[in-house]
Amino acid sequence: MYLKTLHLRHFRNYQEQQVEFTAPKTILVGNNAQGKSNLLEAVELLATLRSHRTFRDRDLVQEAEELAQISASLKRETGISTLNLILRRNGRRTVNLNGENLRRQMDFLGVLNAVQFSSLDLDLVRGGPEGRRHWLDTLLIQLEPIYAHILQQYHQILRQRNAFLKRNAEKLYTTSLQSELAIWDVQLATAGTRVIRRRERAIQRLAPIAKKWHASISGSKEILQIKYSPNVPLEQNHSEKVQQALLEKLQQRTIAELHQGTTLVGPHRDEIELTINQTPARQYGSQGQQRTLVLALKLAELQLIEEVVGEPPLLLLDDVLAELDPSRQNQLLDTIQDRFQTIITTTHLGAFDSQWLNSSQILYVKSGKISIEKVGVGRQKLEGIFQE
Repeated sequence: MYLKTLHLRHFRNYQEQQVEFTAPKTILVGNNAQGKSNLLEAVELLATLRSHRTFRDRDLVQEAEELAQISASLKRETGISTLNLILRRNGRRTVNLNGENLRRQMDFLGVLNAVQFSSLDLDLVRGGPEGRRHWLDTLLIQLEPIYAHILQQYHQILRQRNAFLKRNAEKLYTTSLQSELAIWDVQLATAGTRVIRRRERAIQRLAPIAKKWHASISGSKEILQIKYSPNVPLEQNHSEKVQQALLEKLQQRTIAELHQGTTLVGPHRDEIELTINQTPARQYGSQGQQRTLVLALKLAELQLIEEVVGEPPLLLLDDVLAELDPSRQNQLLDTIQDRFQTIITTTHLGAFDSQWLNSSQILYVKSGKISIEKVGVGRQKLEGIFQE
């Protein structure tokens, strides 16, 4: 797939900006806080309807404006698609595909596929489980768009159950309270089982690919293992057993949940375990080794999406080369070549050799405005422009 054009209106710090992508690789150059990451975020939203930087649409709409718009044209083997996403301060969205407003946002997903890799992704290793769950869920949405609906259903039930627990936190645990909570338990266990099984299936597919990439980058000195660790034991091919185990654990924690006013059991509490040589990765070695792990995960995402959808996804690299040493930079850049359309942000061009610069479109970003340089402009001329 190939992103041909991107149009931003009142999005983040972009008033109005049209970008035409004219090469397989695009380098966005500029100082920090100029809007480079915002452009990648717009592409990420078209791919997943999610941002890894915020959960609130009002953060995405330019100040003093009521709505923001992201539009794109995309070339795939099946033809040209036009995508249009309208974001509003109140959180209501409009999604439009090929000129037609879609009733279900789920039908917008899967048209554009993209993998984002930023310096924030180092938190996949050293951060808490919430970040790893969000990463896995975002991948799953692209592999299986219906998962967005399944996840939304689960979180809706979870919010309602939590509200019920808060309302009844000070009450005696009566028979009527028990019977009403049992209804929420069944709904949560049913929806939670769907989430758990799909997450497990995705990890089973991703883990061996990531393990191979990790062995390649580390020179086979380290063994990476990825395991999905839910609240309850996983029974392969037995949804009913997983659901029953989830239900029983919910019932065991009822008193504690009423006391704390929140749900303590379910996939919103699950973990994705990352281990290197059988040691938890967050406790293992240097930042360089943690970066190797994240790089392996991202390369595995690219490969898995390509295998599932049948076309290479876009690759969005947000100032990540500065986080990698020369060896890992070369591993990443060699893997990309022209296989994936790639959009890279950077503050300088020093990490790229002349071959990369000559085959890339280079855009200069300043205060939410983009100036376009021709493909193949020499490094010396470009660096002179950006130093002015």
